[in-house]
This record gives sequence, C-alpha cells and structure tokens, in this order.
Amino acid sequence: MTTTTDITELSETQLLSRMLLRDGRAWREFHRRYDRLIFRCIHKVTGRFPGSITSEDVREIYAMFLLGLNKRNMHKLRTFDPERGNKLSSWVGMLATNCAWDYLRGVARRPQTTTLADAEQIGSMDDDPYQDLLDKQRWAVVNAVLAQFSDKDQQFVRLYFMEGLEPEAVAEEMGISVKTVYSKKHKIRCRLQRALEPVVAQAA
Repeated sequence: MTTTTDITELSETQLLSRMLLRDGRAWREFHRRYDRLIFRCIHKVTGRFPGSITSEDVREIYAMFLLGLNKRNMHKLRTFDPERGNKLSSWVGMLATNCAWDYLRGVARRPQTTTLADAEQIGSMDDDPYQDLLDKQRWAVVNAVLAQFSDKDQQFVRLYFMEGLEPEAVAEEMGISVKTVYSKKHKIRCRLQRALEPVVAQAA
C-alpha cells in the first residue's frame, strides 16, 4: 500500500495511474504539484483582458478545468500519452490554457448587460467609429489569410499566437522541433504583415 510519503516520490506516469484509480492521496499530490502551473496558465490567458475578467472568473475557470478532468471517466487524462515524449506538466498546462480560452469564448457569446450607473456614462463614452471600422477591416484580412493556411499552420496560429503557449509546448503538441516553431512563427508573421500592409497604408 502506498503511503503519503511514497506519493510525493511517484513519477508523473505513476501519479497519473493512481489518479485514474481515483486515489484521493494521488489527487491531493496532483494539486500540490500542478495547481501553481494551472493558475499560471489561466492567468496568462485572462491577463490579456484585465478590464473584463475578475478573480471570480479565474476561480470558475479553475473549477471548470477540474470538472473537465473528471468528465467521461477522466477521458482527458486517459488520452495523455507519455510515449510521445510529452511531460504530464505540459499536458496539464495545455488543458488549463484551452479551458481558459473556452471560458472566454463563452463569455463573448453572453448577451451584454449593464447597470444604471453604466447607462449614465453612455453619453460621455468616447468611441471612435473610424477606429472600430479599421479594426474590423484588419481582422477581416487576417481571417481571410488564415483561411488559406494549411490545417497545421492554423493549428500553429491557435497554439502560439492565440493561446500563447511557449515554443516548447507548441513543439510537443504538434510533434515538431523547437527550431521549426521559431521558423514557422517568422514565416506566418511575415505573411500576415504583407496581407495587412494595404489596410495599414489606408489608415496612414
């Protein structure tokens, strides 16, 4: 029988095996090892929207992440394959990052609500219709260019530019070298810049 002391000495694969057996001590060890990583990945995503996301949202994302790990007989954990050379920590970080983005997409689809105090400020809001139109044009160009990318390049854009994964994590997820990650980043960025040049020139 594994003691509490032994639990802390388990390898990632051994720990995962015991988690899949619903060993409470293994799950507590999982939290001890990875909670800081999980919250760091969540904050890396939510930190891009400081005016829209609160600490309550972060806690909700964390709860959704844990719920997701337990859904469908812990399907997400069972799909982890150490034979691919991935670390459990990288896998957990990717799942936490994806969960945060899923939450934000859900928030974006919610109907907009406001308070009476907000309504009083509407007359003083300083919107710039021209800038809004320019932003829409830029995104339209970006989306049109991305639609022409291969499935692999679209996956790269999602992982690197949208989800903000580190090059090492992108390399592991896509099964490519870190050197290829940097090469792809440069090529895709140049391609997008060329596509946006006419829109930028129009705004000048």
